[in-house]
Amino acid sequence: MNVQRSAAEPAAAAVAVPEAVSALDGAGHKAGREAGNGPGTGPGTGPGQPGSGRRAALVPIVLVVGGGLSVQFGSAVAALLMPKAGALGVVTLRLAAAALILLVVCRPKLRGHSRADWGTVVAFGVAMGGMNTLFYQALDRIPLGIAVTLEVLGPLALSVFASRRLINVLWAGLALVGVVLLGGGGFDRLDPVGAAYALAAGGMWAAYIVFSARTGRRFPQADGLALAMVVAAVLSLPLGIWESGSKLTVPSTLALGAAVAVLSSVLPYTLELMALRRLPASTFAVMMSLEPAIAATAGFLILNQALSTTDALAIALVIGASMGAVRSQRGARRKE
Repeated sequence: MNVQRSAAEPAAAAVAVPEAVSALDGAGHKAGREAGNGPGTGPGTGPGQPGSGRRAALVPIVLVVGGGLSVQFGSAVAALLMPKAGALGVVTLRLAAAALILLVVCRPKLRGHSRADWGTVVAFGVAMGGMNTLFYQALDRIPLGIAVTLEVLGPLALSVFASRRLINVLWAGLALVGVVLLGGGGFDRLDPVGAAYALAAGGMWAAYIVFSARTGRRFPQADGLALAMVVAAVLSLPLGIWESGSKLTVPSTLALGAAVAVLSSVLPYTLELMALRRLPASTFAVMMSLEPAIAATAGFLILNQALSTTDALAIALVIGASMGAVRSQRGARRKE
């Protein structure tokens, strides 16, 4: 996995947080220069090669969609595993397997970092572990598509607060309408505990975004991500053992846990980083806003979680609000 930046930063771009999107734009421009092309372009997109240019333009889009499908179908597999290992057990298996894979691939250096560097990576790991733990608790109680839709409100709120632009307040209001529709006038229809877990996971996702950007600046390549993943795995281990105990050592459970780690962490991070070398961060962010729709599709195909017309409309409103926040932030940067 030849990575140039923290693999956590793609998630930050999904909701147009200014700090993270600016960092990703810089990464895309850097990658374009290193390849001898303009910002956000890839090999074969130069003059005189229109056919290859169109094909090259499709490659990063396919990579982003593939990453989104991998994440959400990985979550669907995790939901299937929960009856065997419990929600906390699944979190432990995912984080532990992902940490081992990243340690082997990245081989992060432990020396030469300041106390502030370690404090940042620990905070990043705590946010990552909390986000996963809370989300899987939600997934154990409410449909996947709805859980992701509620979770994305955390980063969207962070985007609104960070931008301080009136238009983003309007987008937040549109997302709130979607949430009200999801609740059908009251979250008791969804399971209020599950909805609360999803919203709390969104709050941790906002913290994850802040510390992922900071970690990416302090650690080279994906070293910070690998170390933070270890922190998250260590924190989740006691909870997983407490809930599931020896169930975590069953070979079939271990295999599914490893599959969840690859599908939900390792593979999507790799695909997204490959896409960001050729795709402008703002375009990437708009595509990532489709995650709730992908999650709803995965829930329907794998978990038989059909959505009502109202639920589908609510998800569409949240997706529209996320896309609107991305585009308004992009417009603001162009005026500066």
